[in-house]
Amino acid sequence: MLSRLFPVGLLLLCFTVGDGGRLSVSGSHFVKDGQRVFLSGTNLAWVHYGSDFGNHHYTGVRGQMEHFLAQIQAAGGNSIRIWLHIEGDTTPHFTSDGHVDKPDAGGTLISDLHSFLQAAQRHNVLVFITLWNGAKNQSPHYRLNGLIVDTNKLQSYIDHALVPMVNALKGEPALGGWDIMNEPEGELRPGVQSNNPCQDTSHLAGSGAGWEGHLYTAQQLQRFINWQAHAIRIHDPGAMVTVGTWNPKSNTDRFGFKNLYKDSCLVEAGGRNKGTLTFYQVHTYASNGQWDGYSPFQKHYNDYGLDKPLVIGEYRESDAAGERITDLYNHAYYYGYSGGWGWQAVDGNAWGSIQTGMAWLKGRNDQAKGGQVNFNV
Repeated sequence: MLSRLFPVGLLLLCFTVGDGGRLSVSGSHFVKDGQRVFLSGTNLAWVHYGSDFGNHHYTGVRGQMEHFLAQIQAAGGNSIRIWLHIEGDTTPHFTSDGHVDKPDAGGTLISDLHSFLQAAQRHNVLVFITLWNGAKNQSPHYRLNGLIVDTNKLQSYIDHALVPMVNALKGEPALGGWDIMNEPEGELRPGVQSNNPCQDTSHLAGSGAGWEGHLYTAQQLQRFINWQAHAIRIHDPGAMVTVGTWNPKSNTDRFGFKNLYKDSCLVEAGGRNKGTLTFYQVHTYASNGQWDGYSPFQKHYNDYGLDKPLVIGEYRESDAAGERITDLYNHAYYYGYSGGWGWQAVDGNAWGSIQTGMAWLKGRNDQAKGGQVNFNV
């Protein structure tokens, strides 16, 4: 583990959700009410895969999910990443021809999310909602496929599900933001050569990208992200928007790679000028007991040359090249990143260590060189 060489400035871990303004971006970091914020938390991707919200499902998982919120608060965490549609198995509601006509068949999706967000507010936890999952290609994937390749179907989802959700939830103080897709690289076509750097994936040949099938071009995935991000930011201009990328290899223009998610690539692919991300998010797991050389746990944030904050959105102690969970949270905090979310709460083997990681940072508000003013939390 790298030693503590890069103290990053005053970081706010504890705040009251609902007091003052919303979380926003200032340069390479988050701020709330003029004070810098580090998002210390976890993933709670699912209790029941794809069936936690909508169609009256939340009543069956409410107690467990709200208990996790209480445990996050007790450990000193302040944020959580949850998954919603995944591949479209139960939400949104699709017509027989693959268009979307409403958020869910049972009519409870929005009220379910309201309930969870209100519970999160009581526990001072910000919620980031991941809409789709590109890391698996399972039986309901044909529905998600339709939205990615058919712009009419995608627009139907935006009009009849996404925009109603955004408009209904934008006033919830615990809504931290929206994550358009988890690991789209799982279904990306790697090794495609193009004179357009936004469409060129030759740098990802042999990288592991496309592990669920070489299904979509970079342009198709970028358009899918651009249209949804645009809709969110049109209807809720202050919303945070991100994408959970599988590895820094697709999210930086350094080291011979290309950032497929920078503003110019997303707008070029989809044509919608507000369809950009407000922060970046990368995931990292060791393979065969070793990091790959590009992991954020081997780098400082500045090494990636990014123009937005970067959250390490997934990691776990069991795939961390022998490093402890406290090392991981500590590195995320001190090496310029804007947050760290361990994977994941319903994994009994991982959850205890994640709580230890959050507790390691509990109450920490370090003063960097450069004379930033201290404050009380």
